[in-house]
Amino acid sequence: MPASKRPLLPLLAACALLLIPVTSIGESRLVNQGNASGSLDFRIIIPPIMRVLENSHPLQLDAEASGDWSAQQRLVVVSNMKRGFCVTLRMSAPEVNAWRLNTAADAGVTLNPVTDGYRLCAPRAGRYTLLLQHEFDAPKNAAAGALRWPVQTDITAL
Repeated sequence: MPASKRPLLPLLAACALLLIPVTSIGESRLVNQGNASGSLDFRIIIPPIMRVLENSHPLQLDAEASGDWSAQQRLVVVSNMKRGFCVTLRMSAPEVNAWRLNTAADAGVTLNPVTDGYRLCAPRAGRYTLLLQHEFDAPKNAAAGALRWPVQTDITAL
């Protein structure tokens, strides 16, 4: 390149560098001129939960002096279901002649006999501790020995 054009090259490079910030300033001014607005829609979804924290009872019942059996069952249930839950207790031992179930009155819990056992219902969400007293009658004229736990427990949401 001739010597007369060399001083012009640095001058052109400097002018090009000066133009770069000018274009970015123009864009930032354009963006900041209007007001930005928007809305957010948050939803918190709590999954339905029903958990049996405890279902304790003896694995085997020894016959009392009368030949019958009795035991206590402790059932602790936590649920966030708005309409509550029900526990169905069914007899699973043919050697039991009769069965009676009693429970301490808990707030709003209902106990009703059904054809094959009992139905215990709680009408709303919460934590429930249920103490259930079971009494089982042995058949008359039969030698009553030990009885394996004869109650099947099922829980359902309403």
